[in-house]
Amino acid sequence: MDHKREKRIRRLVRKANANRKKQAQQIDILCNDFIGSQKDFINGLNAINFAANFYESIIGIADLNSLLYSAGKFIKEETAEVHLAFFLRAGESFEFHIMGSDKPISIDKGCLEDCFTDELVSSVCKSNKVCGLDDLISMGLCGNPSHLNNMSVATVPLSLLGASLGFILVYRSSKNKLTSIELKNLTTIAPGLYRAIQSCQILSHSSTPN
Repeated sequence: MDHKREKRIRRLVRKANANRKKQAQQIDILCNDFIGSQKDFINGLNAINFAANFYESIIGIADLNSLLYSAGKFIKEETAEVHLAFFLRAGESFEFHIMGSDKPISIDKGCLEDCFTDELVSSVCKSNKVCGLDDLISMGLCGNPSHLNNMSVATVPLSLLGASLGFILVYRSSKNKLTSIELKNLTTIAPGLYRAIQSCQILSHSSTPN
């Protein structure tokens, strides 16, 4: 074999190897994209299933306390070890409903729910977004930093088309942080829960004697 032919063969082999490597990289990218899309699709289905089961659990309930009890019971059963409270606006103030009998994580001499002032609730409602611990601290949440750092905290707005009725407070130990999927599930049901709460409030006002 002459020298020129040998060099040509080596070039062809290198080119073939480079093409195979490029094709392998492209296949990896396609596979990763496919797997990512499949995961997103499955997560989307799970969120739809979560919402369907949630709405089934509250359908036909016309009393606000019963509604919040059923909603809280479902969320706690589907979100492991979570502490839960509903904060609802009441004019210039607010009312909150704590769900479950398990002992909440203590913060100073009370529980996290006790640290929410009218001003903080108003700020959370105006933000109209899922707020984490850092967001809440920046809005005025006060407490022992060592206790707060032991918590994974989020608020999920109860809002529709920019109008806010309040929010859901969820928290648990930072050793078991709230996941993006769990928060997505809660944001998925929030608009429906908003409508259900609003309906209960309207029925309550209409049935109150003048």
